[in-house]
Amino acid sequence: MDQAQGIRQMKSQHPVRVIAVTSGKGGVGKSNVTINLAVTLAKNGERVMVMDADMGLANIDVLLGLSPGLNLSHVINGECSLEETLIDGPAGIKIVPASSGVATMSDLTPAQNAGVIRSFSELTEPVDTLLIDTAAGLSDSVVSYTRAAREVIVVVCDEPASITDAYAMIKVMNRDYGVERFHVLANQAHGASQGRELYNKLARVSERFLDVTLDYLGCIPYDENLKKAVQKQKAVVEAFPRSQSATAFKQIAKKTQQWPIPSSMEGHLEFFIERLVNYSAQEERL
Repeated sequence: MDQAQGIRQMKSQHPVRVIAVTSGKGGVGKSNVTINLAVTLAKNGERVMVMDADMGLANIDVLLGLSPGLNLSHVINGECSLEETLIDGPAGIKIVPASSGVATMSDLTPAQNAGVIRSFSELTEPVDTLLIDTAAGLSDSVVSYTRAAREVIVVVCDEPASITDAYAMIKVMNRDYGVERFHVLANQAHGASQGRELYNKLARVSERFLDVTLDYLGCIPYDENLKKAVQKQKAVVEAFPRSQSATAFKQIAKKTQQWPIPSSMEGHLEFFIERLVNYSAQEERL
């Protein structure tokens, strides 16, 4: 099956909501947010797939105590299909694992990125929501996945570097790539007021200097149960379903489910693939 044929076939399927979860810097809990959002959406009846797009420092499988036999490095090397890498996670979510400790995976060529992207067109697994857990920072892969997704969640915490780097991320994506809408999620907040203030700090500078729309998605409170869940290698919504953080994730999931699924191609999985393929081809020519 060639790439164009795969994309055409996907157009006959139902729309897929594509959400990139990103951050300006590491250590803000982005992957934990991705996992708990995915599990909660699955518990709400959605068919969810998570792609670990931190190609060289994968941790989605580690956070969930999973041991994948195959990952994206094997897809790139032509050793297997993307479908063969899929592993089952909690609540029935499907996970596309990346590799860890493979230096070459952190600096993929445009052709290699295109190979990963094309492999998505061959997936037969039914999906309602695809969550892309990007790497931190502004590498080529982060930019590609973020600009191609329909929705972008930016995770921040109460650290000057987190806010500064989140603004840098939004600035680059807006000025250089035309992304105009971002959802801000405050993580590890000590109370709702602190979460709102984190958003306000980011919104004030962003809306002053950039042509963007920021949406406050909410906050995940600082919660010892969340730390315990990480140690157990489980999602907090499963390990401690009545905890403050689990309750917050449930509220966040409800909000994301209210985001409209466009009737046009924009934001659908096949359009996501098409845009990524085009971006990779442009980079190859440069």
